[in-house]
Amino acid sequence: MKRILVPTDFSIYAENALKAAAQLAKKHNAEILLLHMLELPNQMSDAISSGKSIPEVMFFIQKAKDTFAEIFDRPYLDGIEVTEFIQFEKAFDGILRFTQKNEVDLIVMGSHGSSGVEEIFIGSTTEKVVRLSDVPVLVIKKDEGEFSPKEIVFASDFSNETKVPFLKMKDIASKLDAKINLVTICTPNSFKTTDAATATMEAFAHEFALSNFSITIYNESNIEKGILNFANKINADLICIYTHGRTGLAHFFNGSITEDIVNHTQKPVLTFKL
Repeated sequence: MKRILVPTDFSIYAENALKAAAQLAKKHNAEILLLHMLELPNQMSDAISSGKSIPEVMFFIQKAKDTFAEIFDRPYLDGIEVTEFIQFEKAFDGILRFTQKNEVDLIVMGSHGSSGVEEIFIGSTTEKVVRLSDVPVLVIKKDEGEFSPKEIVFASDFSNETKVPFLKMKDIASKLDAKINLVTICTPNSFKTTDAATATMEAFAHEFALSNFSITIYNESNIEKGILNFANKINADLICIYTHGRTGLAHFFNGSITEDIVNHTQKPVLTFKL
């Protein structure tokens, strides 16, 4: 891991994400790219693209630069290479494009979560990035203090398609010297016998030569509740899960377990797109 992107709106949630990213950057000897998106009205964007200088825009740019200067003085960033970026674009689209252009390895974002009507109709930039980002996304809900997870949950069906994201997660867990708790959630709609589930998970662990790990088959009424309840039961520090990146009607009708978990837990969640 060489480049960690932290999108920021200068809120306390973004600050919490930056603190966690700083600790990961030190463990991986990585650079932090700190990105602030300025979403401008169309007429202002047109003026900027044509080379014109608008006083209101210049004010916001200077304000962002001043805030960046304050952030760079934070003690937790000492010894880390941090580069600031300001872009004129919608946050969601801009973050994904920036990620591809700059070969980002991990996105760390803050979020306060959402529920009910807000969750369905508004969503959040973080939720959209989680759904469609091709690189892993770490979502931080609160100030984690020392972000050094020792108990990591990896929830999966352990099929072949999960092996690529697991490799990325294993690398992070290795740097953190963390235990990986492999869990399969069995529900009435996705039942597996204990023997079958155990055999699949043991083969998975053997293939990746895991040493510090556990295997659990957890029964629950639905997968989301199973993952959250299991994570709470073992007092996990981090939940790792993948997303299929559903969009449009497929996303609306089928929902996304990953996004629901991101919204409904205060624990850090690390997501991977299959």
